[in-house]
Amino acid sequence: MAEIKVPELAESITEGTIAQWLKQPGDQVEKGEYIVELETDKVNVEVISEEAGVIKELKADEGDTVEVGQVIAIVEAGEGGSTASAPETAEEAPKESPAQESKEKTAEVAEEKKGRTIASPAARKLAREKGIDLSEVSTVDPMGRVRKQDVENHGSKPAASEPKKEAPKAKQESAPKKEDTKPVVREKMSRRRQTIANRLVEVQQTAAMLTTFNEIDMTYVMDLRKRKKDRFFETHDVRLGFMSFFTKAVVAALKKYPYVNAEIDGDEIVLKKYYDVGVAVSTEDGLVVPIVRDCDRKNFAEIEQEIVNLAEKAKSKKLQLSDLQGGSFTITNGGVFGSLLSTPILNGPQVGILGMHTIQLRPVAIDAERTHNRPMMYVALSYDHRIIDGKEAVGFLKMVKELLENPEDLLLEG
Repeated sequence: MAEIKVPELAESITEGTIAQWLKQPGDQVEKGEYIVELETDKVNVEVISEEAGVIKELKADEGDTVEVGQVIAIVEAGEGGSTASAPETAEEAPKESPAQESKEKTAEVAEEKKGRTIASPAARKLAREKGIDLSEVSTVDPMGRVRKQDVENHGSKPAASEPKKEAPKAKQESAPKKEDTKPVVREKMSRRRQTIANRLVEVQQTAAMLTTFNEIDMTYVMDLRKRKKDRFFETHDVRLGFMSFFTKAVVAALKKYPYVNAEIDGDEIVLKKYYDVGVAVSTEDGLVVPIVRDCDRKNFAEIEQEIVNLAEKAKSKKLQLSDLQGGSFTITNGGVFGSLLSTPILNGPQVGILGMHTIQLRPVAIDAERTHNRPMMYVALSYDHRIIDGKEAVGFLKMVKELLENPEDLLLEG
């Protein structure tokens, strides 16, 4: 008999949600076969069975939150379902203390979750290490989420005990107000959607975010793409899109304006000497930002192929944590959905994000006497004003514009 436990996921991830059981009690399972899909803050992880046999018991339901190391299933060796297994179970009865302990641990986890404040995995881990009750920790997060720094500051604020006790009362008082008098459908937010929501709120609370805009005449990029796309596809077996042009233009601009390729760490500015560009991808579960590594060393075909691969992995929920970590700048393309103009939110701890939008024919003055209809795209650069001044932000976006309006220069920069 073997216990299936939640494996170590990543340094910053201590729990997940049962997204889907791939096996049910009584099903045969092979060693190394996937039996459950876990949804974490960042990616979905499939857990395998370390032993061949039959699923005897599932100790968590779909939608339950489970912690690293928690027993979630029992696999019994053998073919299963036969009466021959009964004597073995009877003989093993005296040895069931580990299983009893795991049940007690699961019960404790379940009891702990009843009525507890929403908290980040890092906050829960630190609270366990310090022996702090999360329900007694105050937070400034408007959504009530306890963060790691809240736990760190807990001991230094003894006078805050009274407000902490009032927080649960506020939640209880607000509950009756949410009674629905008209037909509605309530859906529980997925773990990933909760994480996205909390991160966006955190960025807006901690960063001095501003957005600057410009517009790009896409005539020459579109002409070049039209002339080269067939040969490009025949040579590289991948389509020539706009993302490779924008990625190369961004890399060139980041080299000239290095503070846009940085992040803040305490009282230090970390200037990144690499160009790992995140490309936002929309999935059924929300927006994810996989990273295209070393864009300064990749050619157009390699960038396009990497974007295709990452997008396919994102939509099939096959992204790994390594695909999402360590980006230095992000590009998001709302234009694929028809967005004409928007202000993208920073992907913290990055300090810059470029928003692309839909291409639209608009009349453009060529000179004082001529006006032509041109395929124009509005672009937006959101940036952290704590380390990026307006002059740098405008210069960065202007350089991206100039490179895309002169793609031959972009090829030379690349």
